Amino acid sequence: MTLFTVSAILLLDTLAASASIGVSSLFWWPLLALVFFIPYGMISSEMGTTYPEQGGIYAWVRDTFGKRWGTRVTWLYWLNNVLWSASVSVLFVGMFAALFWPAMSLMLKLGLAILLNWVIFFMTIQSLSIGKWVPNIGAILKMITFTSLIVAGIIFAINTPDQLANEFSWEAFAPQWGSSSQYISTIIYGMLGFELMSSASEEMKNPKRDIPRSIFISGVLIFMAYFLGTFAILAVVPVGEIDLVEGLIDTLRVVFGDSQLGSAAAMTLGLFAMFTFFSNITTWCIGTNRSMAEAAKDGEMPNFLAKEHTVNGTPVGAAFFMVLMVTLVLVFYAMIAETNEDLFWSLFAASAVLFLLPYIGTVAAFYRARQIDADKERPYRVPGGNGFARLITVASIAMLTVCIFLFMYIPEVGFDWPVVIGSIAAIMLGEIAIRYAEHEANTA
Repeated sequence: MTLFTVSAILLLDTLAASASIGVSSLFWWPLLALVFFIPYGMISSEMGTTYPEQGGIYAWVRDTFGKRWGTRVTWLYWLNNVLWSASVSVLFVGMFAALFWPAMSLMLKLGLAILLNWVIFFMTIQSLSIGKWVPNIGAILKMITFTSLIVAGIIFAINTPDQLANEFSWEAFAPQWGSSSQYISTIIYGMLGFELMSSASEEMKNPKRDIPRSIFISGVLIFMAYFLGTFAILAVVPVGEIDLVEGLIDTLRVVFGDSQLGSAAAMTLGLFAMFTFFSNITTWCIGTNRSMAEAAKDGEMPNFLAKEHTVNGTPVGAAFFMVLMVTLVLVFYAMIAETNEDLFWSLFAASAVLFLLPYIGTVAAFYRARQIDADKERPYRVPGGNGFARLITVASIAMLTVCIFLFMYIPEVGFDWPVVIGSIAAIMLGEIAIRYAEHEANTA
């Protein structure tokens, strides 16, 4: 479960965006870890051990605010994964092109991205005993890639301190408000996902023991990897030249050099990174499709989303509908994007808004559960009493709200209207799906 959590949260795809903030990102990482990452980990530990039932985030919000709100949260949680899977598959293909076929056309990249998602569909409908090996291997390769990047970046900085790509002065660490501030939201984005393991808690041997332990271990690993990985990119690539899609490959090529051995090392780690993108999508599809299937079983979503694999018991209906949606989204965005980088960020920003909204409900569910179910045994309880619980609830919701705003609004530029309109449309689609499920229930 520690490997599962690392695979879910530790994302190479947001590392370049984090570094795009500039050297001040090294100020934001520890600050946000202190005021958000740690409290969110404690909240997830309490909810995951107190309510270790299948469904995770959906079950928590459903049991505290009712089925309708649980379904709304699950819809956004699930639909975000459609857009995010599309964006990461674009990153996967973009990295493949950077390594082997720089002149690959955007249309061919689109075709490969669609093919990748159909492969992932077949992986996610396997049983967890089989499917877990994808995130497990992905987590190991991800740590190898992060470690190699970090060690190489630090050695580069020590050996060539006068050739660092950016200025690491006290003034540079100070936070600044500019167009790059939109990427601050990617830091909070990169800290979310502790609750994902709870969507399959009934398949764990001892969730009351395993959930807090894996959250603590994975939390330390994730923060250190993000912080030092961001430093490695900033040491090698000037902020203005960081490419959201190819930034990692650019860094690897610089730190390992252009010798035959260095080129081989950069290519190997690039391939490792590509597998981690594959494992990330697989991990999140496993979790979000299970949550969606639970909502459908409760009659809050259309019946076909509750269909399960006849042998494995996995949510094949939700998984099949997801891969169809990903295919349509990729085709639509490819028609309006001019570059691979534009395509990636358009999909990523739109998915991030939908991704962050359900966490407001999750954090609120934590505090409400304390009020309406106070006598429930809590194997792990957030320390500090209800006063501290209220404080971290309000602070976490406030930070999530600011991050949502930053994904929709670019400082010094204005609102990104496609993201705003897309978010509103996604919410409306969810309401239509809920009404359709009610119609099915009434006519059954």
